[in-house]
Amino acid sequence: MITKLLVANRGEITRRIFRTCRELGIATVAVHSDPDADMPFVAEADEAVRLPGASSTDTYLRVDLILAAAKATGADAVHPGYGFLSENADFARAVVDAGLTWVGPPPDAIAAMGSKLEAKRLVSAGGVPILPTWGPGDDIPGEAFPVLVKASAGGGGRGMRLVSAPADLAAAVEAAQGEAQRSFGDGTVFVERYVQRPRHVEIQVFADTHGNVVSLYERECSIQRRHQKIVEESPSPAVDEALRQRMGAAAVAAAKAVGYVGAGTVEFVLAPDGEFAFLEMNTRLQVEHPVTELVTGLDLVALQVRVAEGERLPEVPPMRGHAIEVRLYAENAERNFLPVTGTVEQFQIPDSVRVDSGVESGSVVSHYYDPMLAKVVSWAPTRAAAARTLATALATARIHGLVTNRDLLVRILRDEEFLAGGTDTGFLERHDPADLGRPLADAGAEAVHALAAALAGQAAARARAAVWPDLPSGWRNNPSQPQQLAFEGRYGRHDVAYTLERDGLHVDGHDGLRLLSAGPTEVTLETDGVRRVFRVRHSADRWHVDSPLGYSALTEVPRFPDPAHALDAGSLTAPMPGSVLRVEVAPGTRVRAGQQLVVLEAMKMQHAVTAPADGTVAEVRVDTGQQVDAGTVLVVMEEPA
Repeated sequence: MITKLLVANRGEITRRIFRTCRELGIATVAVHSDPDADMPFVAEADEAVRLPGASSTDTYLRVDLILAAAKATGADAVHPGYGFLSENADFARAVVDAGLTWVGPPPDAIAAMGSKLEAKRLVSAGGVPILPTWGPGDDIPGEAFPVLVKASAGGGGRGMRLVSAPADLAAAVEAAQGEAQRSFGDGTVFVERYVQRPRHVEIQVFADTHGNVVSLYERECSIQRRHQKIVEESPSPAVDEALRQRMGAAAVAAAKAVGYVGAGTVEFVLAPDGEFAFLEMNTRLQVEHPVTELVTGLDLVALQVRVAEGERLPEVPPMRGHAIEVRLYAENAERNFLPVTGTVEQFQIPDSVRVDSGVESGSVVSHYYDPMLAKVVSWAPTRAAAARTLATALATARIHGLVTNRDLLVRILRDEEFLAGGTDTGFLERHDPADLGRPLADAGAEAVHALAAALAGQAAARARAAVWPDLPSGWRNNPSQPQQLAFEGRYGRHDVAYTLERDGLHVDGHDGLRLLSAGPTEVTLETDGVRRVFRVRHSADRWHVDSPLGYSALTEVPRFPDPAHALDAGSLTAPMPGSVLRVEVAPGTRVRAGQQLVVLEAMKMQHAVTAPADGTVAEVRVDTGQQVDAGTVLVVMEEPA
């Protein structure tokens, strides 16, 4: 029996595992890097151990430090979560060799499925269909194109290139090999036939040590950005019972082919004609496992623990209802999903949905790790009802301090094509992410939000007043000059000028508006006969306003701006915090529009800062390896004469 479990991971998945451990009466141990010292998963552990010597992703890859933490705390089992070392066969062997219980599949099964090429060979021998596959140097017939170049050793879209014509293959292979080597330490790639308008459908499998292997139904994971899933659901709208049985049988055969034990996911590509083929097997718990839990009623983490303890699997329950999960990221969908860092000032999501979160109000999102904030999951008897519940919960959530993909997710869930089941992997190619990701609050809504912020600010000032705090702000016996404030928002500057007179509120440019109440955190306005409540939060010079019209983040414009804050003309700044990977120019360099000047790296991504126009570099203010904040001046271009 497991008595104390160490989770060799961080963030949301660690909190998720801890939740089940508390229910099972198992003590918990967290390990953490320096940037994660104040994160919720550390606070929720019974014991926590700092992993010394580093403050980046590599910290969680130190097998020696993780095993030392288990020994120091007396942990008798290790759960790897997902990512990091979760599919590292050497780590699994080291855990077992240390006399600890490994809550995961056998090391040999991990090794077999760690190479996509080897996995294809093994499952094909077991009768599982695979796509036509070639080595990078093979003679590929022209009619096979388009094809995908894929990394054998990893996933997440890294080391992957879509190639439409034979002439482009060599360059794509070279680029994919380089990315695969950097990401996984293995530059092996292969070429696979690309299926047009495919769906990404996976089967959750489970196996115990008594020879039982079962399918826990499918998950649809087709809506992706950069080949990474952002919307998952179960059941798939494209899978009927007959296809479910066929795919489930193939997944079970794949698991049996490698002597699998524990939780695993067999991923398939599903063509429009209903034919499917094996892609890969993930030898771990998946990010999207909550949708399976909601449609089966099973706790998959609890099942992992019981299998590790030698118990038999229970009977597979029937599927019930529909579940949808979305991944909430700190990223800007309007800027090609550029990751965002900073402090999560407020994080409140309605309790009508399940939230598996790595953050809470006050958490800091650093540039060291993946920018996922939470998985938000809904269940309902029907797919349409699940989508509606989830969209409403996201739209009414209060998420302040960071740009997120929340509005993109809301629009996907409300999209007619999505609701009709059109969820192939090209969804975000047909629907511009920049359009889907724009704020739900338009320019008119932002103007009303600015007024609400002004009224809340004046209410707060009156509440602090030592004399006559109940007197309305700006009140005069005889109406005089209006009160004036200005805010900057997404849609530009909003000048607010208003007076509070005997007959009510008068606002320049807002005829037909009535003030019903105003407090420091809540303002109720009636516009054109519609009453709405505006919830307001003030932080430094930022105002956050949530209403049925959407969310706006507004910056109060100071009456007397500080000239020291102005940037030099021609300054190009860092769009995100990170480290300088390369500096490709020097002062005096002549550059053309679009030419790379500096390359930054953050959150597993590279971002190039390019020249906005032809010109000459006047200054370079950073060096390779330097850490920079968002807004740091990197390069100054000479102003044209």
